[in-house]
Amino acid sequence: MSVRNTVKSIQDIMRQDSGVDGDAQRISQLCWMFFLKIIDDQDQQLELMQDGYRSPIPKELRWQAWAADPEGITGEALLTFVNVQLFPELKKLTIAGKQGDRRKVVRDVFEDAYN
Repeated sequence: MSVRNTVKSIQDIMRQDSGVDGDAQRISQLCWMFFLKIIDDQDQQLELMQDGYRSPIPKELRWQAWAADPEGITGEALLTFVNVQLFPELKKLTIAGKQGDRRKVVRDVFEDAYN
């Protein structure tokens, strides 16, 4: 399935959710979700390739901890998690100041993001 078809399929599902007004909001939500999924996939690769690699995202906030499980959190519990824990924690990640610190990338992406 192409990326275009995947996005369209996801948007069709999201159109059924209440509280989201228009495609602009859905695209915004898709962006941060895709970002977290990509970071998680990269983290899994880097963990295999680099000794001692640690994800810039705390374990409980990583994609695989809350989104990868089809039986995971949904509904109000998911909304509360995203708004009360995920976004606030990612917005305040501590940066080491080293060149290429992936925490800065994550923090910068979520700095102005909202769900």
